Amino acid sequence: MLWIVGIVIALLLFVGPSAWVKFTLKRYATDRDDLAGTGGELATHLVKRFELNDVKVEAAQEGQDHFDFGQHAVRLSPSVLNGRSLTAVAVAAHEVGHAIAHEKKQKISHLSTRYLPLAHMARRITAGLLLGWPAITLLLHLPYAVPLHALVVGLSGLLAVLVQVAILPEEWDASFNKALPILREGNYIPQEDLPKVKKILTACAMTYVAAALIKVLFVWRWFKR
Repeated sequence: MLWIVGIVIALLLFVGPSAWVKFTLKRYATDRDDLAGTGGELATHLVKRFELNDVKVEAAQEGQDHFDFGQHAVRLSPSVLNGRSLTAVAVAAHEVGHAIAHEKKQKISHLSTRYLPLAHMARRITAGLLLGWPAITLLLHLPYAVPLHALVVGLSGLLAVLVQVAILPEEWDASFNKALPILREGNYIPQEDLPKVKKILTACAMTYVAAALIKVLFVWRWFKR
């Protein structure tokens, strides 16, 4: 599995971190009449099926699909909540996969609770340093050095990427140990669509790593100008 993850990360770095993820999710987002229900209906069904009694299914902003382990809520964007597409059902199953791991207190779920706050902190530090470094140097009466600014911001951005990579096994678990068996064995999708669903679930697993990488690339391009 590790070599597959390595290849995917290398491809993301080469073609653009978020472009591949967005392309994959959009490619299979067309509604289909042959699917049994929407992503929201599938999520609600799975929450009941796996007896996740404290978990709610709620709406989120577009592109902000996630499981909120603090609020015990599977939050789905409108296109997933109301969509009847391969992307909708796969994303819904992925997020419910997170809910299963957390509500059943599986060890794999500890990764996000341990590292996700660190990722959020690293993103805030990166944004603060990117915008506020000139003011910091002025307050501390330090000469402003672009290379040092770039180095500090780049390292903090790289930390965010590494944190997301540390959480990647949990994302992989939600996609391929939870969502894929559910979709395959429950006959929620036609069997011939499984290869497409695997691509979608790979994109789901790599979403946060891709987002972190694009921020690092943005910082590099910003300083290059």
